[in-house]
Amino acid sequence: MALSEFSLIDRYFKKPLASGAIGVGDDGAVIPVDLGSKLVVCKDLLVQDRHFFADVNPVHLGHKSLAVNLSDLAAMGAKPVGCLLGLALPAIDPSWLERFAAGLHALSERWACPLIGGDTTSSDHGIVVSVTALGTIAGDQTGLLRSAARVEDDIWVSGQLGAADVALRILRGEIDDAPGRLVDLRLALERPEPPVALGQRLLGVAHAAIDISDGLAQDLGHILKASAVGAVLDIDCLPVHPALEGLESGLIEQAILSGGDVYELCFTARAQQREVIAAIGQQLGVALTRVGQICAQPGLFGRYPDGREHKLDVPGFDHFARRSS
Repeated sequence: MALSEFSLIDRYFKKPLASGAIGVGDDGAVIPVDLGSKLVVCKDLLVQDRHFFADVNPVHLGHKSLAVNLSDLAAMGAKPVGCLLGLALPAIDPSWLERFAAGLHALSERWACPLIGGDTTSSDHGIVVSVTALGTIAGDQTGLLRSAARVEDDIWVSGQLGAADVALRILRGEIDDAPGRLVDLRLALERPEPPVALGQRLLGVAHAAIDISDGLAQDLGHILKASAVGAVLDIDCLPVHPALEGLESGLIEQAILSGGDVYELCFTARAQQREVIAAIGQQLGVALTRVGQICAQPGLFGRYPDGREHKLDVPGFDHFARRSS
């Protein structure tokens, strides 16, 4: 018997919730929130052929659909409490749905961010996934705002850069995969790990933060604009994924400055917090790299090993830019 919209929801997305919560199955969700907490809300949209390829592993897509939202919560320092799913499908494929749901539920259980509701519909133009994530911060916190960077703050980046961008270029046929790089890089593109614990630990330590979704230069630029400051990046300090070794230097620089789909954190903090931040990274097993400094002069500048320093004018990902894929 063919699945209907409602039997699809019941079979793949309805799960028991913690006591006091009401989720899938009613007109609205009910989730307990600690007294004095503030609610943090974010949403991301993933569209087939724009954000993922048709042959993507459904488990990875389910994971990424939530991960990109958890990364936004992390950039605010928020604790996840629940999520909503919007899913448009060309057809009901039980095998695909089972794997997609498994990927989403596995990540939601790991970070205590249960699926509490949403909507499903048919699509004439491929798969569309929309997730809204909810989190909380303490009532006396403002979160890690983009507008909070201060002159002389250090600039930090978590994880490594460039992997997802190069994986995407290989999949599009723009870069030769002769050394077999794609094996090491594709998970970075299709199954990013959101820095949830790091974001929460940075509350009260960092000033400003943003998740790197559209490229380090562009996303750091959002902090600079909101905070009315500038920045200098030490190019040789930027953490490059080791699988990029052997690529042309200009391509590597483009990947680490402009490459999107990173979902690591870029944040600023006082120099006096260096030891605290290093300890946080060690405790969480997360690589944290100091890559530059906030300055008063507007603009984003790159400092190179030979002493050159010039303004960086590199594009990030633009969702409305035309491309061949």
